[in-house]
Amino acid sequence: MHTVVVGTSGVSASDVLAVARGAARIELSEEAVAALAAAREIVDALAAKPDPVYGVSTGFGALATRHISPELRAQLQRNIVRSHAAGMGPRVEREVVRALMFLRLKTVCSGHTGVRPEVAQTMADVLNAGITPVVHEYGSLGCSGDLAPLSHCALTLMGEGDAEGPDGVVRPAGELLAEHGIQPVELREKEGLALLNGTDGMLGMLVMALADLDTLYKSADITAALSLEALLGTDKVLAPELHAIRPHPGQGAAAANMLAVLEGSQLTGHHQDDAPRVQDAYSVRCAPQVAGAGRDTMAHARLVAERELAAAVDNPVVLPDGRVESNGNFHGAPVAYVLDFLAIAAADLGSIAERRTDRLLDKNRSHGLPPFLADDAGVDSGLMIAQYTQAALVSEMKRLAVPASADSIPSSAMQEDHVSMGWSAARKLRTAVDNLTRIIAVELYAATRAIQLREGLSPAPASRAVIEAARAAGVQGPGPDRFLAPDLAAADAFVRGGHLVEAVEKVTGPLQ
Repeated sequence: MHTVVVGTSGVSASDVLAVARGAARIELSEEAVAALAAAREIVDALAAKPDPVYGVSTGFGALATRHISPELRAQLQRNIVRSHAAGMGPRVEREVVRALMFLRLKTVCSGHTGVRPEVAQTMADVLNAGITPVVHEYGSLGCSGDLAPLSHCALTLMGEGDAEGPDGVVRPAGELLAEHGIQPVELREKEGLALLNGTDGMLGMLVMALADLDTLYKSADITAALSLEALLGTDKVLAPELHAIRPHPGQGAAAANMLAVLEGSQLTGHHQDDAPRVQDAYSVRCAPQVAGAGRDTMAHARLVAERELAAAVDNPVVLPDGRVESNGNFHGAPVAYVLDFLAIAAADLGSIAERRTDRLLDKNRSHGLPPFLADDAGVDSGLMIAQYTQAALVSEMKRLAVPASADSIPSSAMQEDHVSMGWSAARKLRTAVDNLTRIIAVELYAATRAIQLREGLSPAPASRAVIEAARAAGVQGPGPDRFLAPDLAAADAFVRGGHLVEAVEKVTGPLQ
């Protein structure tokens, strides 16, 4: 079993994916345990002094002016977790909750939070046992941390609230901890606050979205190439020398991918109409520019994620010189912005894919293909309504592209008067990634059918490999009308599982 060792200097995106989506076990490094103990000594020393220290011996947020006596501090830490576990709405996905907890553990192990080693070990034990706290959709404003989501996780550490066991059944958290021999934690000074105050949920969703989009952008390059081929378009616009004079890295990568897919095709550059095209439509000709801009946006988002993965986000923080200082590092703006940027780029990628699909179905623009790629147009409707479904998804993508981070709703009696809404940006990006997968699947379905309807000319070897793999996966080819939803579901699974990219890379080698 793969093991992820958590130290003091952060974790990698691959670590997050291994824990969130895989069965990776977590261990704390000796360095992390030592840093935890050292920081805790500082917090204990400050707790013993009469001077109030925020998060250690005071209330929180707008209530930070009250000094809390020693005998009430354990109650204070329990209370902040219980009161902040105020989420509502549907349950958040298991992989998101695991990423959320793991990234909070990453910050705890930095030695800047003042949490005891035994609390960190309990967090690791809960994840290793496959126990997943019940976290709800609503409850984070993306500032002061993903407060409600993290609080529901902390509640599980205390043996309270509900959690899902490794068998998928939701039960009282205390029962699940007891079954796995895990002792609930009794929180001490600062620990409740330290478990709640981070950008971990939005960061975890960013890391997973980047992994999914990496596959989807390659998939979109493939379906764009298939559509170009089916429309008898020209691949001359993909020449490396053309993209070198506008040197955006993503654009060059997208063009290279499309060119690799089309290598050896007998379909490109032919015309079946009386007025040969001088240029292909924008949705075909400009595919590398649009997909490339999205790739470059992903590169920026990946840089932000890497910085955040190396960060220790808490308030207050314990510094190496012994100070415990308040700060604003919990503000989610850096992550929120790129989550919104990615949703905008995904919407545009979906939009251009839908335009290519529509062109394939329109007999006036498809250069010799039957209307709607139907077997017997009029008797058969072909893929008419598949494009309707795709258009509905694109419309939804446009709404999801409206930035959440442009909004702010003041909270905590105006103490927290500007928030990032980063959690909301992350949640809508997850929906956008799901929808983009479906949009690309519809283009794949249409383009492969269209290529097979071109008789007398051979498609590229990579295109043939896609068609063969898709048909083997249940994505049906041309023929009379049939129940279409299962075909589209099979196409969606083919794209979502990475099988489209796998089929091409067996012919072309790794895509960029």
